[in-house]
Amino acid sequence: MWKWEADGEAKAVIVMVHGALEHHRRYGWLIQMWRLSGFHVIMGDLPGQGMTTRSNRGHIDSFDEYLLEVKDWIQAAYSFELPVFLLGHSMGGLVAIRLLQEERLNLAGVILSSPCLGLVQQPSRFLKFVSHGVNAIMPGFKVSPGLSVELATRNMEVRDADLNDSLYVTKVSVRWYRELDDAMKLAFDNLQDTQNIPMLVMQGGDDRIVAKQLVKEWFNYAPLSEKRYKEWTDFYHEIFNEPEREEVFEYAKDFVISQLKAIGYVY
Repeated sequence: MWKWEADGEAKAVIVMVHGALEHHRRYGWLIQMWRLSGFHVIMGDLPGQGMTTRSNRGHIDSFDEYLLEVKDWIQAAYSFELPVFLLGHSMGGLVAIRLLQEERLNLAGVILSSPCLGLVQQPSRFLKFVSHGVNAIMPGFKVSPGLSVELATRNMEVRDADLNDSLYVTKVSVRWYRELDDAMKLAFDNLQDTQNIPMLVMQGGDDRIVAKQLVKEWFNYAPLSEKRYKEWTDFYHEIFNEPEREEVFEYAKDFVISQLKAIGYVY
């Protein structure tokens, strides 16, 4: 994990969780925006992705590996003795949801960015059936995830950078897919176990990776006393990478500031 300290006196700590296939270096702009706004940032690469060497790239044995990793990041955030916010994008959003269902965390708020609660392009029933058998016999067998940078964002600069990014995962194991699929189901099955923490869910209106109707469904049934949903019209999946990303950041920052005021935190 890495830590970036605020430019000046810190208001709170933002723990960020990246999505599938990617890594922390893709979040340089967002990290800098939080820092310049007075927030410490903690982030790392999830197992099997980015610069991590603890498991094969594109492979995990269990989705719980992600939960354990992010728990460590949150524990590190506590050492600052400031309010802590959890921000998860896509699969990172799913990790955040599953953490809230399995643990009881000391968080001031949660931000989910296009959380992975269902996919737009579903594998065929035949492939799903076959994947169960392959998972039992050859869990490390890898296939292309069928995603392209053009599906993620309208930002041409980000697209160009991704095409030359050697850390980007290009193949995932059958076990990884099965674990992701199971985690998405558990996010709905265990919905009533979700810890009651103020939450902001932001979703791309033209998301071509995550099924936004399933995000709305999960949000509508989430048993939270304070929750806010914002859909960004015409935005693709990576709302923090879209050409209008400064608007998205300001909206997220407003949520964080409002939560700090709500708990009476003086900075």
